[in-house]
Amino acid sequence: MAHIQPILAALRRHKAGTVLIALQIALTLAIVCNALFIIQQRVSKLMRPTGLIESDILAVENRWVGVTGEVGAARTRGDLLMLRGLPGVVDASFSNSYPLRGGGMSLGVNKDPDAKKPIAQTTIYFSDEHSINAMGLKLAAGRNFLPQEIRWMAPNAFEAPAQVVVSRALADKVYPGGAALGKPIYLSAGSAGSKPSTIIGIVERLQVPWSGTWASNFMENAVMVPFQMSGATGSYIVRAKPGSLADLVKTVRAQLIETNRMRVIPEKNGIRTFAQVREHAYQSDRGMALLMGVICVVLLAITAAGIVGLTSFWVGERRKQIGVRRALGATRHDILSYFLTENLLIGAGGVAVGALLAVGLNLWMVSQFEMSRFPLTYVAVGVVALLALGQAAVLAPALRAARVSPVEATRSV
Repeated sequence: MAHIQPILAALRRHKAGTVLIALQIALTLAIVCNALFIIQQRVSKLMRPTGLIESDILAVENRWVGVTGEVGAARTRGDLLMLRGLPGVVDASFSNSYPLRGGGMSLGVNKDPDAKKPIAQTTIYFSDEHSINAMGLKLAAGRNFLPQEIRWMAPNAFEAPAQVVVSRALADKVYPGGAALGKPIYLSAGSAGSKPSTIIGIVERLQVPWSGTWASNFMENAVMVPFQMSGATGSYIVRAKPGSLADLVKTVRAQLIETNRMRVIPEKNGIRTFAQVREHAYQSDRGMALLMGVICVVLLAITAAGIVGLTSFWVGERRKQIGVRRALGATRHDILSYFLTENLLIGAGGVAVGALLAVGLNLWMVSQFEMSRFPLTYVAVGVVALLALGQAAVLAPALRAARVSPVEATRSV
């Protein structure tokens, strides 16, 4: 372009404003790219499936008062018989935990009893022959537990069972190529790792109880063991018939109290639909995504306002020069093109620096906060978006400059 050199000369005479706007664009690009990546990660977590039929699941936290051992087991069995017989209930089970609950048991998994490091980390779900149906899991291969395989034990007396049902993610991790069914695995919990457990079934998907970043490497690695806890605490997982969940929420507490009053069901989070479980588990992720979204909007608005303000100032300062150009034959299109090109040059410098800052900031967050590296497409999209925003922001003051008449601009002041 013929007027690039005059534009560069003008920018050199206004170094302070030029540098400030370029730095503002650079910082905005760096922060917005990383913020959008964080939002994308958090939103992906919010939408991650658990493997359960979530719309029909009710979770009940139960604590027996002054009861341990076989007495607790007998009372739990009574509760399960009652729950399975309620109108609108498909099935019910009892476990130490369930997906997104926030607490549970985690062990390492190997296929070699002498291995020093586990192949994968997993969660352990105490289960019975009703658990798969109660959670609405899809059995992709093999079989479910049989009633005679279920054992009751104290939570601190865990030992490797003879049979296990695992999630597909864990099966493929330990035995790639779909060859896990019928193969042994070793659950490493002290002496538990010395006894093999045969994989008798594989469920399509089963998420762990934790939603934190630290568990992201084994998010769908789960092992169902044919044990039931005889201790004082545990969780009932109740699957309602479609359309019956709301009625069940209203009645299940009273039904359990009527069955046996020697229990505590917490008022807060004691009885939750799975929608409430999910909302609570991802509360911080939802808040982070919202915060990052607000930061992006505010930064973009400030950057646009800065471009508008600086260009408006330059238009006012150059009215006489604009008038001279118009008197010498420059068209409105020429004036408009001048300011758009000037802003594009500033923006190009800003996004060039901003792209380097964005990558550097991401690498720093990867090392400090265990985040993932973002794809460079985020930077590319951010560059295009910032340049487009800059051109849109400068358009209004540039149009005002183009409307300045030669007579008005050259008038003495």
